[in-house]
Amino acid sequence: MSFTEFIVSNFNEFLTYTGFANATWGNLIMILVGCLLLWLAIKKDFEPLLLVPIGLGIILGNIPFRAAGLEIGLYEDNSVLNIFYQGVRQGWYPPLVFLGIGAMTDFSALIANPKLILIGAAAQFGIFGAYMAALAMGFEPNQAAGIAIIGGADGPTAIFLSSKVSPNLMGAIAVCAYSYMALVPVIQPFIMRILTTKKERLIRMKPARQVSKTEKILFPILGLIVTTFIVPSGLPLLGMLFFGNLLKECGKTNRLVDTATNSLNNAVVILLGLTVGCSTQASEFLTLSTVGIFAIGACAFIIATASGVCFVKLMNLFLSKDNKINPLIGNAGVSAVPMAARISNNLGLEYDRKNFLLMHAMGPNVAGVIGSAVAAGTLLGFLS
Repeated sequence: MSFTEFIVSNFNEFLTYTGFANATWGNLIMILVGCLLLWLAIKKDFEPLLLVPIGLGIILGNIPFRAAGLEIGLYEDNSVLNIFYQGVRQGWYPPLVFLGIGAMTDFSALIANPKLILIGAAAQFGIFGAYMAALAMGFEPNQAAGIAIIGGADGPTAIFLSSKVSPNLMGAIAVCAYSYMALVPVIQPFIMRILTTKKERLIRMKPARQVSKTEKILFPILGLIVTTFIVPSGLPLLGMLFFGNLLKECGKTNRLVDTATNSLNNAVVILLGLTVGCSTQASEFLTLSTVGIFAIGACAFIIATASGVCFVKLMNLFLSKDNKINPLIGNAGVSAVPMAARISNNLGLEYDRKNFLLMHAMGPNVAGVIGSAVAAGTLLGFLS
């Protein structure tokens, strides 16, 4: 073989490894989806901390290449991306995210007004309604459970549960859950408006009582014992949530709180978002099942929001005039902290510029975090 033939032969071989030679229409569609998420995050400011890693991950996961033992793809053993993906597949990342959430969360609003936990519980109807809908659409019980948790608007919980019960659908479930979390400001206000009257939106709630330091310290300890005794299978999420909160409230572990809320949490969010995005390869993602997952997820999220608002209206029938609850905080029963609570506050201010609902809404919002973890544990225990 002459030198020229050698060069031509090797160049032709090189071309077979390029993305241009291996691209499919599915890859191109998913790359456009990734670009759309990046546009929403950067241009429209829809949860950039979530959508930027996921959007770029979708692009990264759909760069076509010729599989020839290069060990570069997410699903190739010993590749760097595969090693990072173990944290998703084995469920390591979600409990670490919950540690950070616990360390950043103030449960004072819930402690001061314990009945607000009922609103967080009511919002979980979205999860169980979605479970029944998924079963009706022909999904297996394990798959239906993974899809249903989308209704809690809690990405880490959705990843944790789906990694245990429906790993083959985890990519679609995770992207769906995070997408609807990012779209909370778009979806929820419309539902809140059509389910409430102007008079109800103007309800002013009593200022919450001052919560003592002792109460704040006891809450994560007692909360851990009570919830995990009821749902032991939720221990990885609930345990880390309450552990993080105890670190915050005890006042003796500031360095650990700083690590949990900043460096550790940021690193986990980066790896979680990027690898979840990478897992949405066109061959696995562009299926009828994915369409069904997004449809059920939308219904679950709508049901969860509506359930919270309607449950507040029901509670008001039994409360005195001075103790009425503004139904606009009902949407905060989902687990999107603190996005849902901010929406309650912003919508309340539209109708009364002096009616600040944020602290009240944080009660059901943090209750929703606990509720979604309990629901996930319940489904996991039931199906195992």
